Amino acid sequence: MINKSVKVAGATAALAIVLIMTAALVPGLSDRIAQGVALVASSPGQGGFSLTDPAGKTVTDRDYRGRFMLVFFGYTFCPDVCPTTLTVLAGALDRLAPATAAKLVPIFITLDPERDSPAVMGQYTAAFSPAIVGLTGSADDLARVKQSYRVYSARVPGSAPDLYTIDHSALLYLIGPDGRFRATLDPGHSAAELAAALTRAVE
Repeated sequence: MINKSVKVAGATAALAIVLIMTAALVPGLSDRIAQGVALVASSPGQGGFSLTDPAGKTVTDRDYRGRFMLVFFGYTFCPDVCPTTLTVLAGALDRLAPATAAKLVPIFITLDPERDSPAVMGQYTAAFSPAIVGLTGSADDLARVKQSYRVYSARVPGSAPDLYTIDHSALLYLIGPDGRFRATLDPGHSAAELAAALTRAVE
């Protein structure tokens, strides 16, 4: 039986090869990939969402029309990737010009509805930046959003039933003011680099 991590690694390597080959054929694409922006064949996020914000209010992707959405998936008990990415994101937001920041709404969607209530999400995102909107929902709601964005996640049992972790993909999805997918951004950059990439994309 093939281990899931091997499957994911193989898929990642295959995608990298496709991007490299495509970059050689499309002028300017290699520059965009080097900037942490990768194009994909099919557009994630086109199914929209209906989730719950920290105030307990139901919100949909249409509530953010007219602004860019920068969407990241994770969970509040995440030991490394999520807090690191949100720290970089918060630093990038602080570096944006006010006019640029006004065009952008950063959204953190949980992959752990069992533990991440609206209140928990609100407290967690506020610890990084008041601009970041934390969204949760039912397991079915979140499953639909995961499918729409092509997000990988898998629950990993811990030493006790409530001590599980979640393996998950870690990309930032940039959705345009019209609700259409624009790009994925690699969170493995500095706050300054991410701020520069966001400025280029939003402006």
